[in-house]
Amino acid sequence: MTNDSFFELSIEKIHEGYRSGEFTPTEIAYVCINRVKTFEPQCHAWVTFSPELLLDQAYKCESGLKNQRSLRQIEGIPIGIKDIFNTADFQTEMGSPIWKDFTPGNDARVVFYLRQQGALIPGKTVTAEFAVHTLGKTLNPHDLLRTPGTSSSGSAVAVATGMVPVAMGTQTAGSIVRPASFCGIYGCKPSFGLIPRTGMLKTTDSLDTVGFFCLHYLDLKRIFNVIRVYGPDYPISHAALMDKNRQAAPVKRPWKVAFTRTPVWDDAHPYAQKAILEWIQNLGDRCSGVAVHHVDLPHGVEEAHNIHATIYNKTLSYYFKEEFSNDRLISPIMKDLISEGNGITSSQYESALRKQEHLEFRMNDVFKEYDIILSLSTAGEAPLRDEVERPDPALIWTLCHLPVISAPIFLSPAGLPFGMQIVAARYNDLKMFHFCNYLRDNDQIPECSNPRISS
Repeated sequence: MTNDSFFELSIEKIHEGYRSGEFTPTEIAYVCINRVKTFEPQCHAWVTFSPELLLDQAYKCESGLKNQRSLRQIEGIPIGIKDIFNTADFQTEMGSPIWKDFTPGNDARVVFYLRQQGALIPGKTVTAEFAVHTLGKTLNPHDLLRTPGTSSSGSAVAVATGMVPVAMGTQTAGSIVRPASFCGIYGCKPSFGLIPRTGMLKTTDSLDTVGFFCLHYLDLKRIFNVIRVYGPDYPISHAALMDKNRQAAPVKRPWKVAFTRTPVWDDAHPYAQKAILEWIQNLGDRCSGVAVHHVDLPHGVEEAHNIHATIYNKTLSYYFKEEFSNDRLISPIMKDLISEGNGITSSQYESALRKQEHLEFRMNDVFKEYDIILSLSTAGEAPLRDEVERPDPALIWTLCHLPVISAPIFLSPAGLPFGMQIVAARYNDLKMFHFCNYLRDNDQIPECSNPRISS
């Protein structure tokens, strides 16, 4: 087992190795530990990482497999946890010195689901202060001078460097899509409400969404199925996800795909615009099962960033009122956003929520015509850490509660990664995975991270 093994092994292949005896959970744990030893000193992805606890979990997993326990969905797979989720055996500090050494004594619902299906939890990954915007200590492994993206930076970098094959993140604006794009890995933000938020930091009720990062495309659907809600207690999403006709790939017609430049298209670098336009052209030319249309989004989407800012800043000012008034926040960005939020009236906030709901309905109309929407993930490669990031379309889909996969398709002229977003209608997450399967089967998206970071 080599230190670069995660780049060759999806979860399915790891499980094949467990079944055949080719390798064990302990050997996989040691690969993770060795990758951390190699990359953590320069990338700083972890708040805390415990080799001892990881090995203890791996030994127990191995013992269970020797006793012929069947493999659960993510049996023996190391998974990083963003440090805004409660964990029973680690501190939860949320990027804030206020919460240093706080131990909640329980697992967030998502962490419970992961453990229930056999995951190995080795530690907590770095997040921005209260998962907002400020860059932390984590560095982009492709270029240490560039941003890794926030606020799920630690999780993205832990995956991109192969320290773990999967890590949990969250997205309130673009905090999964942006780090995934800048670090050259897969990121998935499921439909709003499909992943439980119990036992984790709350910042914005109508926007916070739990998601995850994967090295391998094949692992995305597996992780989604482990952590999502099930059953008639969730009647709307349950009915949608159980509707085979709604979720199925088209059989007697091509996929109807809408490519949109989005209202922030002009903020994208020319090389990024050129890359995705060429990719879209090649997709239509090479894949007879796809009909691509260039589509303008509904009127009102051009307001998305302003609507999002009103909702986001107002709720931050509510949830962090005490920290702000007692001057206990550390980042200027956080202070500025809350100051802006304090100036937003209740009627302005309520108006923004109504506009958010209106955009959701308008996007539903788009998906009456199309199966999938495609857009850039970010404006291009990761900017330097002291540069202001250009606006990107990630928060548009967050605002509209839509499921998204960021795929690591492109490289900039400097050889740095950036991605493309694959978007489906709300609760059509399984249909989104079907479309991605089509792209992968036709060699349109990579199997693994792009580019790979070898030790």
